[in-house]
Amino acid sequence: MNLENKLSHTRALLQDIAANEASVVLANSLGAEDMVLTDLIADMRLPIGIFSLDTGRLPAQTYNLMQAMAERYPAYPLRVFFPDTQATEMWVAQHGINAFYQSVELRKACCEVRKLQPLRRALAGHSAWVTGLRREQSVTRLDMSEREPDTVHGLMKYSPLLDWSEADVWAYIRQHGVPYNALHDRHYPSIGCAPCTRAISVGEDVRAGRWWWENPESKECGLHGKVSPLKPASA
Repeated sequence: MNLENKLSHTRALLQDIAANEASVVLANSLGAEDMVLTDLIADMRLPIGIFSLDTGRLPAQTYNLMQAMAERYPAYPLRVFFPDTQATEMWVAQHGINAFYQSVELRKACCEVRKLQPLRRALAGHSAWVTGLRREQSVTRLDMSEREPDTVHGLMKYSPLLDWSEADVWAYIRQHGVPYNALHDRHYPSIGCAPCTRAISVGEDVRAGRWWWENPESKECGLHGKVSPLKPASA
């Protein structure tokens, strides 16, 4: 399927989501995929809110993109959710500021405080959320579906770019002049917290720079757990 057909499919899916969900939000991680979705939502004037999680350890380039978004999409203000101050202070006091390097368990515990707890607040009261996940990004995302019930948070989850390639994403960004994180130009295809993200080398997997000290099978923060695919309405 070429990009034109994929784009048509994605637009139709976003329209269907907006028409049939009572309250839906886009989780914008400030990555290239989420910027494509932000641009599509704004262009189609869909009633879909947009939020992001500020872990307190984001790169400066990510904050620059937040500002660029505010200027480019004034009708779609980015709502930013922060970690609970007391929970963050307690975690750092107990484990240390960079304890996430010590084990997968401590890294996921850090993600719990800085990302998962704020995510739960961001999703509260909504019937669905949209993500920029793509199947080819990671071995942990190969069996995902475009639409599936998020049993962890009790709402529907949609991934309209699931079958887009990295080339598709960047072709759209270039064609439409969509703002993006400047770190992408420095070989950072996937960007998270500054201490947990590095540039990748030619030939490396696109998520090799995330939690690079871990095995690929553990490289999820918990935001996107595996769930059972949604059965068709006629089933």
